[in-house]
Amino acid sequence: MDSQTSQSAQASQSPHPPHTFQVDLRGLVDLLSHHLYSSPKVYLRELLQNAVDAITARRAADPAAPARVRLYPVDGGLRVEDTGVGLTEPDVHSLLATIGRSSKRAEGLQEARSDFLGQFGIGLLACFVVAERIRVVSRSARAPEAPPVEWTARDDGSYTVRTLSDAERPEPGTTVYLTARAGAAEWLAPERVRALARDFGSLLPYDVRVGDEPVTELPAPWDRAHPSPAGRRVALARHCHELFGFTPLDSIDLGVPLAGVRGVAYVLPSAVSPAQRATHRVHLKGMLLTERAEQLLPDWAFFVRCVLDTDSLRPTASREALYEDETLAAVREALGERIRSWLTGLAAGDPERLSAFLAVHHLGVKSLARHDPEMLRTMLPWLPFETTDGQVSLEEFARRHPVVHFTRSVEEYRQVAPIASAQGVGVVNGGYTYDSELVEALPRVRPGTVVAELDADTVTAHLDAVDPGEELALSGFLAAARDRLDPLGCDVVLRAFHPLTVPALHLDDRAARHEQARAAAEEQADDLWAGILGSLRGSAPRARLVLNHLNPLVRRIGALGDPELIGTATESLYGQALLMAQRPLRPADSALLNRAFIGLLEWATHGEGHGR
Repeated sequence: MDSQTSQSAQASQSPHPPHTFQVDLRGLVDLLSHHLYSSPKVYLRELLQNAVDAITARRAADPAAPARVRLYPVDGGLRVEDTGVGLTEPDVHSLLATIGRSSKRAEGLQEARSDFLGQFGIGLLACFVVAERIRVVSRSARAPEAPPVEWTARDDGSYTVRTLSDAERPEPGTTVYLTARAGAAEWLAPERVRALARDFGSLLPYDVRVGDEPVTELPAPWDRAHPSPAGRRVALARHCHELFGFTPLDSIDLGVPLAGVRGVAYVLPSAVSPAQRATHRVHLKGMLLTERAEQLLPDWAFFVRCVLDTDSLRPTASREALYEDETLAAVREALGERIRSWLTGLAAGDPERLSAFLAVHHLGVKSLARHDPEMLRTMLPWLPFETTDGQVSLEEFARRHPVVHFTRSVEEYRQVAPIASAQGVGVVNGGYTYDSELVEALPRVRPGTVVAELDADTVTAHLDAVDPGEELALSGFLAAARDRLDPLGCDVVLRAFHPLTVPALHLDDRAARHEQARAAAEEQADDLWAGILGSLRGSAPRARLVLNHLNPLVRRIGALGDPELIGTATESLYGQALLMAQRPLRPADSALLNRAFIGLLEWATHGEGHGR
């Protein structure tokens, strides 16, 4: 005897009878309203969903059966009528009064299960979120000889069932009556019901009305015929404004027939942060599933908002989000391919619209191009980069310069851009998001292109050396200047460069800045940490102040004989170079600027007092 048989035998011989779970309906409703559903409004979706599924079940056996859903907000309550398959009394006991049982499991409907919206059998329980009493009157189309039946339930978990006469429900179908619970009457008000019905049910395949007002608007906006492509764009732009509140730059068809997905993506008219999670509207077989689907598109497609209808994607238990599985991953990839194809089409045939798009959303395209060499190759003539030649594309920049120099930070670019430009060295600012990665990828899509990172040593090497004799004559000046800046971790060198109006250039790199940060931390640490940080001191290059020998002010300072005055003037040049590079100032740098400014004022006023 195997273990399973043995356990069964022991259970059958047990003197204690089995027990069933007892469900506190009020506690379950509280769980639904506070943890499963995001809002009480989902009650209307559940009512519509049950009605549509009932019609689908009836039409599986009788394709000519009527397909109508009517909602009537009356007397502070709501009445919902459908021409669906209906229920018999045994169905009522089995399906409505058993939590977790789904009518989709009813005999003969298994093969039609994929056509249903609901998959979890929660059903009418959601209505207790807004109703204290639910009354259902139904007549079965599968058993027309069976009498109509009435099921009445309260939120305390009690219910009654009784049969009715044929006159009380002559036709197959179901009517649901809701009586509002205290504090929830607003959810059953006529205007609220109309708004929710339009929101949830605008794409449903059957005739749904609130009173006499139609809810469904078929065909879907992306399936409607238009006299011209321009007319279609205008109509979709109007739909986007009504749905999302903005007029899009363009619209992108997202049809993926093999995946059962149809819809449209709208391009945002203003830039958004890549970190901001895009949310989209998803309908499942016509019923609105969620307005906040986040995982529908690739992360790089943050510049669009989309609305679509799907037959294949799975909802979560609350039916307010999409279940992450292989199907969703495949759909996400297919939708990303549609957006990529749209960009490629603009590049090939509509450069003006592409330029307008990139002016706003170049960051999203750069994010895509990092991992897609074909997209980078396509977008090279269009993607803008900040360079010493102005805002130009990498393609144009590479044609102008044999070596494409770039910096990894905006600060480094600001330091070297004016000087490098004057020396004829082209530099790309790689400090913005994704830019340095794209510059480094350039040789892969443009063979023969030479790319090199520009650092302080490279810039200094491009500056003209000063005649050795002249530099020797200024050795005293240079020694005084170096002594003054040495505590700041900065060397002083003399070069000749253009433009003449720049007296000094502050150059450092990431290694030098790291060493400065380490030294600053060492000064503020206790003895133990100071020793540890001191042991980390490396041979990293120091920052340097490059004095321009061609600048008249530097020449006059070099002719001074007072070491103290030379030091004060050097500090002033150092501070001015930091400000020109738009570098953040350390406390020591701010103190130096104040000291230099006051020192120059004292020297000027002292000079006047002596008749100078």
